[in-house]
Formats: sequence, C-alpha cells, structure tokens
Amino acid sequence: MRSCQARLSRAALLLSATMGFAAVPAFAAPPQGPHDNDAVTPIKHVIIIVGENRSFDHEFATYQSPSGDTVMNLLSEGIINADGSPGPNFARATQFQANDTTTFSLTPTKTGPYATLPPPNTDGAPSAASDTNPPPFATIAAAAAADSGVLPSDLRVLTTGATGLPADTVDTRIANVMSLASGPFQLTPGVPYDAYAASPVHRFYQMWQQSDCSVSNATAANPSGCLSDLYPWVEVTIGAGSNGSAPPAGFNDETTGEGASSMAFYNMQQGDVPYFKSLADRYTISDNYHQPGMGGTGLDHVLGFFGDNIWYSDGNGNPATPPTNEIENPNPLAGTNNWYTQDGYSGGSYSECSDPTQPGVGPIVSYLQSLPKVNANCEQGHYYLLNNYNPGYFGDGTVNTTTFTIPPVSTPSIGNVLEAAGVSFAWFGEGWNQYVANPNSPTDVFCNICDPFLYQTFFMTNPALRTTVNKDTSDLYTDLQNDTLPAVAFVKPGGLNDGHPASSKASIFEAFVRKILTELHQKPDLWNSTAVFITVDEGGGYYDSGYIQPLDFFGDGPRIPLIVVSRWATGGHVNHSYADHTSLVKFIEANWQLSTISNRSRDNLPNPVASAANPYVPSNSPAIDDLMDVFHFNQSGGNNGNNNNQSGNNGNNNNQN
Repeated sequence: MRSCQARLSRAALLLSATMGFAAVPAFAAPPQGPHDNDAVTPIKHVIIIVGENRSFDHEFATYQSPSGDTVMNLLSEGIINADGSPGPNFARATQFQANDTTTFSLTPTKTGPYATLPPPNTDGAPSAASDTNPPPFATIAAAAAADSGVLPSDLRVLTTGATGLPADTVDTRIANVMSLASGPFQLTPGVPYDAYAASPVHRFYQMWQQSDCSVSNATAANPSGCLSDLYPWVEVTIGAGSNGSAPPAGFNDETTGEGASSMAFYNMQQGDVPYFKSLADRYTISDNYHQPGMGGTGLDHVLGFFGDNIWYSDGNGNPATPPTNEIENPNPLAGTNNWYTQDGYSGGSYSECSDPTQPGVGPIVSYLQSLPKVNANCEQGHYYLLNNYNPGYFGDGTVNTTTFTIPPVSTPSIGNVLEAAGVSFAWFGEGWNQYVANPNSPTDVFCNICDPFLYQTFFMTNPALRTTVNKDTSDLYTDLQNDTLPAVAFVKPGGLNDGHPASSKASIFEAFVRKILTELHQKPDLWNSTAVFITVDEGGGYYDSGYIQPLDFFGDGPRIPLIVVSRWATGGHVNHSYADHTSLVKFIEANWQLSTISNRSRDNLPNPVASAANPYVPSNSPAIDDLMDVFHFNQSGGNNGNNNNQSGNNGNNNNQN
C-alpha cells in the first residue's frame, strides 16, 4: 500500500487566502476515523447517493434556474419548446438510420434521417401490480413490509404506475406513438410521471456507436465531433446484445423490445421530477456532469470509485485471457445490419483494448489517436471489463466462481486511499444484510455489481475491513440518528428504489433521497458540516445533447444529473465545469488532502479551464473538475435548511442494469 502523500488542493489554497466563511458549530460526536476532522473545508462529511439510469436532458430538459444562471438543455438549445413540442432548432437532434454490415464502426454509413421514430416499446416494464411479484405492489401494507427505504408518506409511490400493457409491445400510452418526429419526445402526460416505462440499451460498444464520434465532425465548440444521432438505430438493430446468438426470425425495428425509447424526456415545467426540481431550485446542480464510461452500471460504478477500469486475471493479480464467449465482438454477424457477433449480459464483456486488431477496439483507438493528448490507457495483455459481470466475492468474503464473474481484482480504489489515510468511509448498499445471508434470494434487491469493494481482494479477504466498509442502508439511518456517520458515505438504493427504468421509477428514487435528507435535517450540526451529492450511475441509454469529452478508451459518456445539497451550495446555481464521477473522488482527495489512487487513475487529470469557444469544453482536455467550485465557503452558507424536507411535492436481477 502506498503511503499517503499530502498535496496542496484548491480547497487549501482557498481557505488559506480567506477565512471569511461562517463558523460551523463544533461537531458533537467524535470522529469515526483518526483523520476525519482534518478536512480543509467546513465539510466534514460527504454523502454520495447514486441512483440509476437517467440522462441530464431526460430529467432536466426544460429546467430553468430561479437564480438566473444559464442551463444547457433541450429547451435552452431550442430543440424543444417549454411545452415539450419540437422547437426551432429541433433538427439539431435529428436521429438517423445507418448500415453497418461488415466491421464495427463508430460512424456507420447513414442512409438518411428517420421520417418518424420507431415506435417506443414497453420493454420489461410491469403490466400490473402484485404483492407477490412486485414492482409495483398491489397494497401499501405489502410495500411497507418489504421496503423501508422511503418515508411512510411516500409508500404510495411503490404501488402505482403499472403499464396495463404486455411487455415488449408498442407503448400506446405515448401520444402519437406511431408518428413521433425524428428527435426527442415528451414521455408525459401519456405515460404519467409516476409510471413505469421502457429501459433503453446502455452497453459499451452500443453507446460509443450511438454517440457517432469523428474528428471529421469536430468544430471549435465541439472538438470531439460526437453527434449523438444514432440512438434509436442502435436500439432497434442490436439492443442489449446478441449473447452470441443469431437474430430471431422476422427481425424488425420492434424485435429488441425498445423502439426509440431512448429519445424520451420529462418536463419539469409541467410538474415532472418535482422533488429534484425543488432541490435544484434551492441548492446547486451541474449541467456538465457526465457518466465516466460508455455503457452501463458495472463499468460506471467501477470507473467512478476506482478512477480506472478493472481487468480479467487469474485471481492473484496476474492478467489472463477470459473464455472466448466472454470476449466482446461487436462486428456484425454475416448477413445482418449491426447485429453484434458476441455481446450481451450472458455473452461478451471484455476487450483487450491495447490491441487494435481485437474486435471493436480498432475504431475507438483510431478515433482517440486523432484527438490531441488522448490515449486509450489500456495496458498490454489486459482484458478490461466493459459491461456487467458479477464481482469476484460474495458478501461473506467467499470467492464467487459462477459464470460471468470477474475474478478478484488487485486494482486500488478510493477506499484504499481513505483507509491508508485514516479517514472513515463505508458503502451503504440497500439489501446488503439479506445479500450476505443469501445472495440467491428471490427477493434480493442489493446491487452487487455496484459495490466496488466486492471486487477487491484487499477488502474482502480482511474480515474486519469487509464488515466495516460494507453496510446496509439500515445502518446509514442508524448512523444519521446517532451522529456516527463516517466521513465518506457511499449510498446505493436497492432495485426497487434506485429509479432504474422498467424495474423502478424516477419518482421512487426521489422518495429514497427525501428520506435521507429528512433524517439528515434532524441533526443541525451534522447538516452544517455535510455535503450530499445526488447523482445516478449513468444515463441509462437516454439521449443527451451535451458535449462528450473523450478521456480514454472507456469514456467519458453523456451527461447525467448531479445535485449538490449543502448549506455551502445554496442559491439555485448551475455549475458548468466539466465533471464526472471521478470528480467526486477528486473532491474527497482535495477536501482531506489525500493522494491520488494510482499513477494511472483519472484523479490525476487537471481541473478544467473553460474553452473560449464553449464554456462546457475544457481547453486543457483531458480534464476533470474537483467540484470545489460548486461551494461558497467564504459566505454564510445560506439558511440552515431545517425546513428543506418540506420542499417540493411528495414524489408521486442486476443484469438489467
């Protein structure tokens, strides 16, 4: 383990320059780690809440800040009007059809725009309520018995929103579903905000292809040249993957069960996403915060908390070659248009990305080499995990040897840095206790692929560390009530409450967050010294119009929401600095003056300097913000937020992530 070298952070410079911030009441409870109180800002506690699968434009498409700060979204860009109808610049988001029949391409040959979008489907959204097979529950009593992650006043949201339609059929709840214009469409009110809807594809090679990136499209305002104009085409040609099988007979635009579900958005100006809007109005959001990788849940949690990707090994830290059916091959199967040869949740998930002759690798590496100062950052002979596989350990520390499981990894994470520095931390995963007792329980809601420590030999083979850093959300509520919260708390809701499309709802994730903030506000001293970062793992495959900055082979990806709730981040402001999940790591490191994770992790990247051509584009790319500029430590910090739990309206298996 590396020794922890202190480094002068932006926070230290700020506080040495001015000590004008308001005094914070002395923290009543003793710290959990010997260096918890060594933070260089008034923030002694960080809570990071990570939901699931919503892009920035999907939720904030029509948001306008009461502070007067600008917001880059579908409304401000003129792509839509405030009522959700196509705006004067709707053509900027036009979606295209294409052909790719031989070798995987980032820029397949376009055959013209869609005249109308392929009709969005219901995918796997639940048809009816059931107490024995939720979601949703048929009764509040059953919901209360099974789910303690929301306040009693919010239990109703667990019982509403079934589609009333069969799975994998055209979602006739959507207005004009058979004649949607070729671009973003408003999901509501046809599909009520408090209803279940389809989950778009969100896998690695699919998202690269949907982004349609080429330097031939680059401009001063968009130097990466990503057009994001192939979202529905990838959905209907390959969807969530082939698993090595041929396409079914009669294959058409509806076969994958998605249609153009990726183009849906909510409308905050018409009452959608009400609780998060109320938080955005009061605190601070980012409109330039990104998922760190192309693709889904597993990769984006790994990149966020390791600052790097993990790779297939012999289980003892030595690189090895995975089974053939676990290696990605996005080259089209002969005779098909873009039907990947080997990809899927029970198929390919690794790529040896240092070798451009490997399937799918060459086009991405070639594109990165065409950009200034961007390299793949792939070590020779390493097969990196690109999509969702089980972590190498079960919760009790035994090795997981089931199929489609990455062996135990030696790659360090932010947990290693915090442990070495004596700063307390824990991963609070909803359903952890049940998962430890029975990882195969049919009612298990714990997200095993989300917990970074389940991958790591360092933590899972040490019983004391294993039980200290892995906890249930029930422990989080206890810690909040007893003033025993660790300095850094990572919080992951379970499958019912995480907001994942089809299996959960955005309104339920709002309710999950509301319970935590309500508990936090019962402790004024704790509230005064805490910053809560509310985000999601990735955009879920939903369209987003923002800039994408390539950092390496794995990403970045599209924008996702970030809400920062703190007395030090009030005013309804909108931060434009380019950031992703690595920014959360950088904030922790800056706040406690910690080392970076490794010499190759993304937390070594500089803070961005905004380009003159586009304030959302770093002129010193690749660069990632440390989020210190979100806070105003030289001010009073606004009101104490004790009434915040009254703001807003009440929110009306892992291989799916």
